[in-house]
Amino acid sequence: MSESKLAGQFFDAAIGLLERVRDEEGERVSEAGAVIAEAVAAGNRLFAFGAGHSSLPAQDVVYRAGGLALMNFLAVPGTVGIDVMPATLGSALERVDGLAGAVLDSSPATAGDVLVIISLSGRNALPVEMAMNARALGLKVIGVTSVAYATETKSRHASGSYLKDHCDIVLDSKITVGDAELSLDGIDAPFAPASTVVTSAIMQAVMAAAAGELVSRGVEPPLLRSGNVDGGHEWNGRVLKQYGDRIFFRH
Repeated sequence: MSESKLAGQFFDAAIGLLERVRDEEGERVSEAGAVIAEAVAAGNRLFAFGAGHSSLPAQDVVYRAGGLALMNFLAVPGTVGIDVMPATLGSALERVDGLAGAVLDSSPATAGDVLVIISLSGRNALPVEMAMNARALGLKVIGVTSVAYATETKSRHASGSYLKDHCDIVLDSKITVGDAELSLDGIDAPFAPASTVVTSAIMQAVMAAAAGELVSRGVEPPLLRSGNVDGGHEWNGRVLKQYGDRIFFRH
């Protein structure tokens, strides 16, 4: 079978986006890593949130081999992915006012903790209010979003603002509005979204920066090892025990 031209075009598009993020967002990625490292060193907790497909990069850094054991997923029931029926319910819940405040109030997050909020468009009520409420509680907020949506779409929050307007640090994924990299005569809709590839890479880059920053502070990063290598389970058991008061995905 010959190589697919479209497949190659998608790889090229994704690589181009990754290069843009590396070159244009590198300084802010380092800043985000430093904020996370500071929280770890100070005894605070780490959380990540995303709804719908934006939950995938958030989940990717939780309980992950090679990742920081302290990263917890802040779940909003019904919005995590396609585990609810109908799947459109998750999208509808992202537009519900007040839901973010209820979730934060019942979560273990407190002042000094860090919350990474991932939302491609950053226009829905849930991520906007999540950021607003988190900052009001004294959390540091890192937003991962496509800034282009703020100029090309209308906010769905009553304030008219976007996720990017309520963050201490904003990481721009550079994804175009609509999240589809390819088009072709004979196909009416654009296709091949790259947001998950790029945003997951951003999250892992931030974690890498945080690990490096911790080492520079003389702190061993609380990293997990793969359970599929010899000694991995024993290593993870020690880490989970040492930092048990800041790890919530095991309860």
